[in-house]
Amino acid sequence: MVSENAVIVFGRRGCCMSHVVKRLLLGLGVNPAVYEVEEKDEEGVARELEAIGGGGDNNKVQFPAVFIGGKLFGGLDRIMATHISGELVPILKQAGALWL
Repeated sequence: MVSENAVIVFGRRGCCMSHVVKRLLLGLGVNPAVYEVEEKDEEGVARELEAIGGGGDNNKVQFPAVFIGGKLFGGLDRIMATHISGELVPILKQAGALWL
């Protein structure tokens, strides 16, 4: 599933931070695949995402978790920081999520 989509957002159902990530990506012209995780399933899903994306012990998956180009990119803080610095659009283009 992760390798089949250029951008995937895994977020908590009803979470405002997940909403911000989705709106930012949509505003940039990206159409991410979005999966909303129920609170009762968060722990198990986070473990699976760490195994898929290489979260490791020092990089625990937190929601929203954004995968770009099949790799764990990060959460809201990393998305916002790379957007503000102007690095996000080139990363999205390289992953095939944008054709600007």
